[in-house]
Amino acid sequence: MTANSFTSVSLDPFLILVCVDQRSHLLPLLKQNRLFGVNVLTEHQRAVSVYFAQPNQTPEAEAKLGIRYRWTPAGIPLLEDTLAQIVCKVVASYIAGDHTIFLGEVQSADLFPGEPLLFFRSHYRQLAQTRS
Repeated sequence: MTANSFTSVSLDPFLILVCVDQRSHLLPLLKQNRLFGVNVLTEHQRAVSVYFAQPNQTPEAEAKLGIRYRWTPAGIPLLEDTLAQIVCKVVASYIAGDHTIFLGEVQSADLFPGEPLLFFRSHYRQLAQTRS
């Protein structure tokens, strides 16, 4: 799924939060497994973001987009070729309106070169280049 809210919460312990719609097909899996992965997409992965924002995904569409996964020993799928791959253990969850907020303790984080895909005010954006 594409999350519209992903936030750093604490550095010690290293905690993040993600908000999941109550209608998401992933919600029961998160509640049961208590583990999740976060992939921070690069600025060139807009189509991947749009794909995972759809309620139904197909293997054919994944193949067309070139989506590849690596699986952690705990069985968490992480997308290849992203800016960051983070694995978290759920330490708390809260129902808030039409979403559930999951608080996750980071178990591992891998960072890679590139610029992030940004979504702000209903549009994809890019970071402005700084002038020297």
